[in-house]
Amino acid sequence: MKPKILVDAVALLSPLTGIGRYTYEISKNLQSSTQINTFFYYGYVSKEILEDQKTHSRPLKSIKKILAKNTFLKKAARKLLKIYSSVNFSSYDLYWQPNFIPNENVKAKKIVTTVHDFSFILHRDFHPKERIEYFEKNFFKNIILSDMLITGSNYSKNEILQRLNFDEEKVRVIYHGINHHVFKVKKELSLPFALPEKFILSVGSIEPRKNLRGLLQAYDAMDDAIKKEYKLVMVGFKGWQNKELMQIIHKNQDNIVYLGFISDDELAKVYNLASLFVFASFYEGFGLPPLEALACGTPVVSSNSSSMPEVCGDAALYFDPCNIEEMQEKIELLLYDKSLQKTLIDKGLQRVKQFTWEKSAKEHLSVFKEVLKQ
Repeated sequence: MKPKILVDAVALLSPLTGIGRYTYEISKNLQSSTQINTFFYYGYVSKEILEDQKTHSRPLKSIKKILAKNTFLKKAARKLLKIYSSVNFSSYDLYWQPNFIPNENVKAKKIVTTVHDFSFILHRDFHPKERIEYFEKNFFKNIILSDMLITGSNYSKNEILQRLNFDEEKVRVIYHGINHHVFKVKKELSLPFALPEKFILSVGSIEPRKNLRGLLQAYDAMDDAIKKEYKLVMVGFKGWQNKELMQIIHKNQDNIVYLGFISDDELAKVYNLASLFVFASFYEGFGLPPLEALACGTPVVSSNSSSMPEVCGDAALYFDPCNIEEMQEKIELLLYDKSLQKTLIDKGLQRVKQFTWEKSAKEHLSVFKEVLKQ
């Protein structure tokens, strides 16, 4: 009999950035496996995975917006989900939690949890107060229920070993992937919105961790002639604590274009059209956007913090995210050094070949089978 595996898919009810994208891509591949029976938990259990944001009904989207703005209601919703799960879960052979905190009410013989990073400890100011309180109350208490941990980089694995009481053989590094059918060099680049002829691209949620304030400062410090030639295009879901950043963007509409959250197909075309891609993030457990840019043949200049050098290797130009002047200098260097651009583009197109969601999902399945045998 095939083992029954339950995937916590609550992350799919939000825009597919970061953890949501990871959950979706691995789940999609697991669902197609003939070796297991996969079920998904959204607050209810289903055999189906949400395909994309278009599957969300208008009422659901409205509810999500209300919950995002109201801390009290968000806490109440979590409590209701806990109560529901304590009486409605069937029994499963294995429960996979792709988002840090396993649900203690799930009835499963084995539990595998993905821990992406420790920003909730190391960078508390990167998160809303409500999220920090939730992690403090539940993470350390529930993570010990796990039989195995998965993480996206060796950098994050080392942090896990330093901070959690898990033996090294109980922590597995599995790199994320990218969708090579979408993120690739494209010839057809028509879009339903206008873009500058030349532009620097940034992709990431509008929130403190992404260091967009630093990027805006580095861009503002450039000569007017550079800003006239190269505009700054920003793509990303409005996260939190973004009011001041959005005001800066609005005041500089002559040089800065904010596209908000766009589809993957549109994003791939924007990558293709960009003069270069800059990733200024302070801290990442993995970091997908630089790989997506590399796959689209776009030269990348990136923060040198956390896992980024491990992910991008020698296919990117790096800067200290806390050094605004260095960020500015590296961006300008890559803008005008065509030879360096070509070198990084060629290296990037080779490097991204090792990152596929199919490979990542196979490695997840291998870990699940190993845990089931224990």
